[in-house]
Amino acid sequence: MSGNRGPSTFILSVMCFGFAFLYLPILVLMAYSFNGSALATVWGGFSTRWYSALLENDQVINAALLSLKIAATSATFATILGTLAGLALTRMRKFRGRFLFTGLIAAPLVMPEVITGLSLLLLFVSLQQLIGWPVSRGASTITIAHITFAMAYIAVIVQARLASMDQSLEEAAMDLGGRPMQVTFDITLPLIAPSMISGWLLAFTLSLDDLVIASFTSGAGASTLPMVIFSKIKLGVTPDINALATIIIGTVSLGIIIASWIMLRSQRKNSDQSA
Repeated sequence: MSGNRGPSTFILSVMCFGFAFLYLPILVLMAYSFNGSALATVWGGFSTRWYSALLENDQVINAALLSLKIAATSATFATILGTLAGLALTRMRKFRGRFLFTGLIAAPLVMPEVITGLSLLLLFVSLQQLIGWPVSRGASTITIAHITFAMAYIAVIVQARLASMDQSLEEAAMDLGGRPMQVTFDITLPLIAPSMISGWLLAFTLSLDDLVIASFTSGAGASTLPMVIFSKIKLGVTPDINALATIIIGTVSLGIIIASWIMLRSQRKNSDQSA
């Protein structure tokens, strides 16, 4: 007897348990951000006092602005360098030092963050002793550290897109008289733009979320948002941290909804044109 049967009860139970395990704590955290009690785990009635307290917390606001600045800068430079690395690995198949270059690109992907942070710290200390730069560790050293490990992720993404791309378009453009640089900007980059955008978003997220590497490469007066949150949690979770987490979750969710709507609209437009 054949027929389309729906998922079994066991599969549905496992799925529900998995989603509940992932998202139920987040929902509880968001609910307790509206807690009127000063204790994060004791419900004291509905209140938005902690959102007002969060906006008046200069330490958190400055840390959030610093994290956004570092994340945007590091993601931009990492996208440029990662795209160039992906182009070199895909289009320049044979060059001296390719094996070493490939290993250097892949190393940040498998290296523990503690080792990466410690090695970058030793590098900055050695440079300070040799040439006097950096004068002190801060936002610039954190940005360089984030570029170092984020460009590896972008290089892998761009390389995968270039490997699956049809090279006949580039070859046709060069047959029509296009120079290699012109073909790169007019043909290659527009075709790999979605992967570059995806890499930028991934690098931005990794930078905004990083704690270990930023702790090694930061100095006095340069505390990112994860560092501030971690220092607060060690002394006990306060309701304003719940409010901050709720704002971040809401912002990310809004971005996902907008991106999904744009993709769905584009798919509908393409299907209408093909019909």
